[in-house]
Amino acid sequence: MTRLKELFAPKDLTEGTPWKRITEFAIPMLIGNIAQQFYNTADSIIVGKYVGDNALAAVGSASPILNLLLVLFVGISVGAGIMVAQYFGAKDRKKLSHTIGVCISLTAIASIIIMIIGPIVTRPLLSFLNTPDTIIDWCANYLIIYFVGIAGFAYYNILAGVLRGLGDSLSALIFLLISTVLNVVLDIWFVAGLNMGVPGVALATIIAQGISAVLCIIKLMKMKDNFDLNWAMLKLDKEFSYRLIKLGLPSGLTQAIFSLAMIVVQSLTNSFGEMVIACNVIVMRVDGFAMMPNFSFGSAMTTYTGQNIGANKIDRVEKGTKDGTMIAVGVSTVITILILIFGRYLMGVFTDTAELVDLSMHMMRILAVGYIAMAVTQSLSGVMRGAGDTVTPMWISLITTVVLRVPVAYGIAYLTRSEAYPTGRPESTFISLLVSWTVGAIITTIFYKKGKWRKKGFANKL
Repeated sequence: MTRLKELFAPKDLTEGTPWKRITEFAIPMLIGNIAQQFYNTADSIIVGKYVGDNALAAVGSASPILNLLLVLFVGISVGAGIMVAQYFGAKDRKKLSHTIGVCISLTAIASIIIMIIGPIVTRPLLSFLNTPDTIIDWCANYLIIYFVGIAGFAYYNILAGVLRGLGDSLSALIFLLISTVLNVVLDIWFVAGLNMGVPGVALATIIAQGISAVLCIIKLMKMKDNFDLNWAMLKLDKEFSYRLIKLGLPSGLTQAIFSLAMIVVQSLTNSFGEMVIACNVIVMRVDGFAMMPNFSFGSAMTTYTGQNIGANKIDRVEKGTKDGTMIAVGVSTVITILILIFGRYLMGVFTDTAELVDLSMHMMRILAVGYIAMAVTQSLSGVMRGAGDTVTPMWISLITTVVLRVPVAYGIAYLTRSEAYPTGRPESTFISLLVSWTVGAIITTIFYKKGKWRKKGFANKL
């Protein structure tokens, strides 16, 4: 019983062998990311099988807009995770408590903003993106339901970030697994059983996410040995709010930049027709699984670095960075090889259309090497963020997505126009993504080695 309790307790990553602590912490996050991907994947599989390829395209076309309007939560989550990790590493109970309280209050404000703005801008944005008339109503309904129920998504992701900052990646995993199973069951019931179509998928997701958020709140309320959670701590303290926003805003802007680039590229994708739109959805779903080790180790490195910077153990950070990056690259390489070997079977889960499976597999081969490059980018960016340097990854993202990816995508499309492809070859969007990932890994490595991130720690300064 004691051993079980320890598994779900906060973990001090400032002690022990670096690679072992990083791996122990990252594995639950990797499993959790797989479960998180099942949210979107289950949606796509179920609508693709029970409603059709156009419904699959509708869910996929909604994603860029959804991601753009969720940047507020990305900022709060990243800022909170960094502050929690550093104050926990510094053993500063008061500042840790204030950070968690402010985070909860800011999330409530951000949720209300999205609930109001989201439904208003949904249809105009879809029209602006040249979303085909055959799927625009489904897209709009999906997004509006999602935005109205956004609080569950917001609180789960932000409070799970707090738990991970405390070194507890296992509790967040368990809650997510519960939510994922519920999501799949509700998806099947609403879509296959009640014939609710695409809106049923959105409704199932927000209900499942709400459950996971409640479980996170209950868990935090039981962690009284580590911090205080009361009405006084929920006050929007100016100092802590500013610090959280200052740290989180660059990451939120990074996500916004990425989402805007995705929206611009989505407009190009839409010009290729429903078949390519559906192909893009399938590839991005499989892409989500391929990216999991990268995001998991990137987040693990953020928490690991934050705790060790808070404890003033910079040498341990550098050792852990080498270990973590090597493991991330190794795992990413294995998963990429497996996807290349078995990818066709994965594509077949989403659709029975042979032409669509072939097209999706062709695009996935273009992206393959990029996943290994992203392992480097995510690991080193995670270290910089954990140290408090969230601005450098933002600028790198700006360069690779806006300055590089968008022009490359449209440039290749323009140069490959023909009678068969009047708007250019659809490979253009995937080639541009590969180029941006590869260049991003090179730039991130250069800035990591420059070492300005080493001076960004704040836990012992505030």
